[in-house]
Amino acid sequence: MNDAAPAPRRARVRAPELTGKGGWLNTGGKELALADLRGRIVILDFWTFCCINCLHVLDELRELEQKHADTVVIIGVHSPKFVHEAEHAAVVDAVERYEVHHPVLDDPELATWKQYAVRAWPTLVVIDPEGYVVAQHAGEGHAHAIEKLVEELEAEHEAKGTLRRGDGPYVAPEPVATDLRFPGKALLLPSGNFLVSDSTRHQLVEMASDGETVVRRIGSGERGFGEGEFSEPQGLALLPDGRVIIADTVNHALRTYDPSTGAIETVAGTGRQWWQGSPTSGPAREVDLSSPWDVAWFDGLVWIAMAGVHQLWTYDPEAGTVQVAAGTTNEGLVDGPAAEAWFAQPSGLEATEDRLWIADSETSALRWIDRDRIVHTAVGTGLFDFGHRDGAAEQALLQHPLGVTALPDGSVAVSDTYNHALRRYDPATGEVTTLATDLREPSDAVLVGEDIVVVESARHRLTRLRLPEEAVRVEAVAHRTQRAATEVAPGKLTLDVVFQAPTGQKLDTRYGPSTRLLVSSTPPELLLAGEGAGTDLARDLELNPAVAEGVLHVSAMAASCDDDPANEYPACHVHQQDWGVPVRLTEGATDRLALVLAGMDA
Repeated sequence: MNDAAPAPRRARVRAPELTGKGGWLNTGGKELALADLRGRIVILDFWTFCCINCLHVLDELRELEQKHADTVVIIGVHSPKFVHEAEHAAVVDAVERYEVHHPVLDDPELATWKQYAVRAWPTLVVIDPEGYVVAQHAGEGHAHAIEKLVEELEAEHEAKGTLRRGDGPYVAPEPVATDLRFPGKALLLPSGNFLVSDSTRHQLVEMASDGETVVRRIGSGERGFGEGEFSEPQGLALLPDGRVIIADTVNHALRTYDPSTGAIETVAGTGRQWWQGSPTSGPAREVDLSSPWDVAWFDGLVWIAMAGVHQLWTYDPEAGTVQVAAGTTNEGLVDGPAAEAWFAQPSGLEATEDRLWIADSETSALRWIDRDRIVHTAVGTGLFDFGHRDGAAEQALLQHPLGVTALPDGSVAVSDTYNHALRRYDPATGEVTTLATDLREPSDAVLVGEDIVVVESARHRLTRLRLPEEAVRVEAVAHRTQRAATEVAPGKLTLDVVFQAPTGQKLDTRYGPSTRLLVSSTPPELLLAGEGAGTDLARDLELNPAVAEGVLHVSAMAASCDDDPANEYPACHVHQQDWGVPVRLTEGATDRLALVLAGMDA
């Protein structure tokens, strides 16, 4: 469907029960069942903590969660992509790290994900006070539509007597006292001290050269965009004038900090998240950004790992401008000229004389861009293969790396975050080895003489290691994202992205088509026809019978505006999602694949 006509009314569907072997978090130890929540509007948020779009949705839901606290219960259903994300302790850490203030079901085997037929991170499912599914939304940008639906459900069930107001089941965990709390990145200052982004506490912390003594804290410690406030800051880089530039990630902004005066200034971003159709260049304070995760000074510019849109941007301090430098916003691993390359949540940058190294986290890849703006991949194969395997770079594996550090011999150290390891890639030999293991979610590292200081994010500390003369070799461990493949028939396959404009909205066609669909596959040979971009949300594909299985990559976008003739300037909303759908070609299986971008079940 690609129009805004109301969908035919279907039989009401009772919401399946919530089950997960990992148990419940943020409930004070209580197991929850949907029967316990009868009378409340329940929003299930299917998320995984590696996913930047999932983190965006957490932020989108905060206001709704507070405004409708007596009628709405949000339940996070943690559904892992990576092996590390199936570890219960890692989920506990993520819930604290990202300030999740609602109950979370840890579902390491994707049991509830399967019961609700979810296909993408993130997905939101709305359940009414009588326990029926009333809406499903994939991707981000749906908070406005969901709030309208919540208001309608409140009125309807208040009138029926089926709405039950009151406190929710959330129980806050006990706080833990540490000097750092899930630090993100670190920078060696000219003084010999370290500057650390204390991400969960929304501060920067200057630490003495021992890496343990706190010298000063920068920022109020409260989440915000006002003077002296940050929101989950991450990347740090030293500018030629001595100031530090900061990726203020959840504020979607770049800030500077002057160690000599303590002055903090916003130099790029508006505090709003970038959406498709927004400007991609211009005066830095007037252009929206999207979750900048790291920054580096390279080739006379500040380069930005724009994790939220799978791109690299640049900021020119002299001109006061920003612009896209590489990437198309499509998520994946494609090398070549910068304007044609695909990234997947770039999260770490390190500049050397002739190249900018990139930790491309969702493809578990180490990549680089040269001064001619050509993108290359050193290690990594794509979105679905990861692990801990040393050896020749073309067959080596990483798992969601977040940081890169240049070493004196021309090699680089990779903070291999979900493998809890520090890895080494040597461009001269093309070999990958392991420098250290038994770290806990290392997210960055800083070279200090013959030592390397690692940000152990999940141990809330900086850890100093002596660079070994010889790295170790780790036995091969390889993984593939564990999601059940959808059985489809070889040959013709009708792809239908279902989008119904939310109540009170209509498709925005004032300037042409308001929808976009992009399709590709891994391996490329899977698709004989139907790949590429278009504006229709339905498309006929042809699958190659000679390819037994693969992944269909589908990216969809739809724009809708408030449908009120009396409003001269209606608000517009962008709904977008990327799917990676594993498929297995089976004779006699279905010849239609439906993906829900936004749809109502009743």
